[in-house]
Amino acid sequence: MKRLGLGGLCVLLCACATISTQQEVQLGEQQSAQINKQLPIIQDADVNRYVNMLGDSIAKLSDPRHLDWHFFVVNTKEVNAFAVPGGYIYVNRGLIERADKMDELAGVLGHEIGHVVHRHSVKLMEKEQGANLGLAVGCILTNVCSNPTTGAAINVAGNAVFAKFSRQDEQEADESAVTYVTRAGIDPHGLPEMFQKLLAEEQSSPSTVQQWFATHPTEQSRIADTERLIDQIDPNLLKGLTQDTQAFHDFQARVRGLPR
Repeated sequence: MKRLGLGGLCVLLCACATISTQQEVQLGEQQSAQINKQLPIIQDADVNRYVNMLGDSIAKLSDPRHLDWHFFVVNTKEVNAFAVPGGYIYVNRGLIERADKMDELAGVLGHEIGHVVHRHSVKLMEKEQGANLGLAVGCILTNVCSNPTTGAAINVAGNAVFAKFSRQDEQEADESAVTYVTRAGIDPHGLPEMFQKLLAEEQSSPSTVQQWFATHPTEQSRIADTERLIDQIDPNLLKGLTQDTQAFHDFQARVRGLPR
């Protein structure tokens, strides 16, 4: 049987009233294959082992559908992280390099996992009726769309599916991240701490974080909402949660040592 291309598959699935989990996973697999051809994915075994170990420790305890999760590091200085339907999570090298502690990276992964668990992209696909998601990913994760040679070939209209999650979706992903990382034994304070760090960098070096803010609108009120959620957790429980590990710093040093 002939395999559908990404565009054909997306049109086929998005024409349906509802996208099943099986269809979502198939679409995610197709999208991930395309992303991995278009973007500079780090192939280092130690880097991939750690990010998948950390990601799985959060996702496996939070996913009622038991998806097969995959985590990738994109070798680009831009700060961003991104989720593809079906359990595929991408985090840029630039974000990893800016984290001071393991719980900051874990919080971001938990947020992206929340988008997948709650099927936010899938619901938007059903609503948008066929926006070309896969081709938009290259624009979102890197600055490839600023290149006049390649930008014209990418359907940036699909950006709406990723870049315009509703405030409710973002809030739901934040709430889920707090729950997920806590469940995994990780301190949830890392999420608002990372948000605060990126807001500060937006003032000093906006170009490096513009991709993050294009897909993750972040403001002080959102940070305050996340902190209020954490304040509702038993302080005795919070005291026992992990903020940082040597393994994270070994992983971070490995990423920093790789050629760009």
